[in-house]
Amino acid sequence: MNIVNINLTNKNYPINIGFDIFKKENIFYPLKVGKKSVLITNENIDPLWKNIVYDYLTKSGIKVSTIVIKDGEKYKNLNMVNSIITSLLHANHTRDTILIALGGGVIGDLTGFIASIYQRGVNFIQIPTTLLSQVDASIGGKTGVNHVLGKNMIGSFWQPVSVLIDVNTLNTLPKKQLIAGLSEVIKYAIIFDYEFFCWLENNIDNILKLDKKSLLYCITKCCKLKKKIIIEDEYDFGNRALLNFGHTFGHAIETHLGYNNILHGEAISIGMMIATHISEILGYLKHDQVLRIQNILQHTGLPIKNSKNMNISSYYSYIERDKKNIDGNITFILPISIGKAKIFKNINKQVICSAIEKC
Repeated sequence: MNIVNINLTNKNYPINIGFDIFKKENIFYPLKVGKKSVLITNENIDPLWKNIVYDYLTKSGIKVSTIVIKDGEKYKNLNMVNSIITSLLHANHTRDTILIALGGGVIGDLTGFIASIYQRGVNFIQIPTTLLSQVDASIGGKTGVNHVLGKNMIGSFWQPVSVLIDVNTLNTLPKKQLIAGLSEVIKYAIIFDYEFFCWLENNIDNILKLDKKSLLYCITKCCKLKKKIIIEDEYDFGNRALLNFGHTFGHAIETHLGYNNILHGEAISIGMMIATHISEILGYLKHDQVLRIQNILQHTGLPIKNSKNMNISSYYSYIERDKKNIDGNITFILPISIGKAKIFKNINKQVICSAIEKC
């Protein structure tokens, strides 16, 4: 098992990455005998992994109750927050209860946000079951829910007490979800690590085949890359914004579609291509690098073009509300070479429109 320790100013926690980790002793630290917990998951994960986690907890003498919600980004909203908090209150859960998020990014974001506000804050544990959540969403303490006018517009920073990644959960993940998760993996390589990008070019097929050695290396690598950036900028005041490469446009697509009919990773893939085209138009990325980015996304099975029913004005209505924008300045994350990215502001609208038209 690989362990990546996140050491922040006010909180430290481990990311445990391995296979069959629910067979290991004391994996749920700091939960102890007699402590109360609430396992929050969705109806897809429920029949696959809930009982494995539930049995481990009960055999360890930990009191556990479960809340199962419907699956989907459209349920990540304040109505669901209110519903889950109501359940916690009816069951008399107090500030010493630990919430456990078992699922993908939706479950992790939702559970983390509830943990941050329930009785002014309770501890929570992340058990990410999708590739996207294992390499990105479960790490770093960003929690939140969606608003009809924008994705993740309501949220907080609230770090988990631990992250448990059992790579075996990917065996039950639909192929479409696995492919979508690889968009975040490719994102890390494009903005931070050229050698990792080259490794992905040579090993993406092994990951898609769920090769254990490749998966363990890939997930651990991404966790280490994210660890470095969140330690430098926990509250997103500076270079942590680089992690949003592709997200300004991707979130616009998701919001426009009502958080339906497209997976988060698919939308981010399109967003990364738009940002890549902007960089080329501005003279940073060479055309051969644009082609390499395009090729790895396409080879993985990710989309690089958006539906044509979303026009320029549709994008701008969401882009102008993006959380990275400050004092009316629209912020974009652009790769200036494979392995390096920068933050840009106030890019000419015609350049942005030209890049969108390419997708």
